[in-house]
Amino acid sequence: MTEIPEWAGRARVVMLGRAGCHLCEDAWRTIGAVADEVGASRAEVDLDGVDEADREEYWDKIPVTFVDGRRHDFWRVREDRLRSALGG
Repeated sequence: MTEIPEWAGRARVVMLGRAGCHLCEDAWRTIGAVADEVGASRAEVDLDGVDEADREEYWDKIPVTFVDGRRHDFWRVREDRLRSALGG
């Protein structure tokens, strides 16, 4: 997918995930810590709430992290990579 999904721009950091996903819970904690530290907005988007094309694209990659509307990482969030992407 080459287009940036509309929902990926809801905040500086957006995580696409799903309820009950332990990797998503871990990623959200890391995102929260780094975003709070550098003062970045964050939002969580549920995979079940996006269109079919995006579900097909990302279902096997969750959690998927977007920074400034562009895909940054999937499966895991590394603090150092996220902090660097946010300029912190």
